[in-house]
Formats: sequence, structure tokens, C-alpha cells
Amino acid sequence: MIDHFGINCADYAESMRFYDTVLGVLGYTRQMDVGRATGYGRDGKPEFWIADASFGDANGPNREIHVAFSATGIAEVRAFYDAAVGAGAESLHAPRRWPEYHPGYYGAFVRDPDGNNVEAVFHGA
Repeated sequence: MIDHFGINCADYAESMRFYDTVLGVLGYTRQMDVGRATGYGRDGKPEFWIADASFGDANGPNREIHVAFSATGIAEVRAFYDAAVGAGAESLHAPRRWPEYHPGYYGAFVRDPDGNNVEAVFHGA
């Protein structure tokens, strides 16, 4: 169900040091760095993200979360997006490929009624 999620950090550098340490003892490592965001996980798949709350549209520490739900295909990502926008959600990013994450990444992002960044993602080929 949950593909990945992320939190905002007031002190990004300190948070990276903290999560490098505490997740390291559990066998998790940095899998990806994208701008001012770092993804942790195993086997090349980031599942937990931290982001610099002072950068971009992060909205500050603990004010918005990001959660991504797994989809079984592109059609499900599009259906999620259409249903969300039809239910009144703000569109953050219409369905599309995100090659900066990896070549098969296809996702759509909306803002839920509480202001959270909610995504549906398919990791196809």
C-alpha cells in the first residue's frame, strides 16, 4: 500500500546526520539525493525521505507530509489523479513520467484536504 513517505526537517544537515546514524543500525542507507531531499532504504529503493523545510515548497517542519501509494499501472495512477481532482483536491503534478527519480517512475501528486502532498506511483519499465 505505502510506497514511500517523507517528512520536512528544520535542520536538514543535522537530520541527515541523525537518520544516517539511527537508520544505519537497522541496515538502511541513503539511496538517493534529489536537490534538498534525501531518500533512505535498501536495495536501491528509497522508502523514507527527509527534506529541507527551508527549501522550495516544503512549508516548514511537520506542517505537511508526503505519502505515496503504490499503483499497479499507469491507468491506476491516472484514475487516482482524476478521482482526487474530481473530489476537489488541488493538483500539484498531473500524471507523468519522472525520469529524474528512475526511468520507469510514473506518478501524480495532489494536495489532500489537510494540505498533505499525496501521490500515486507506478514503478514500471
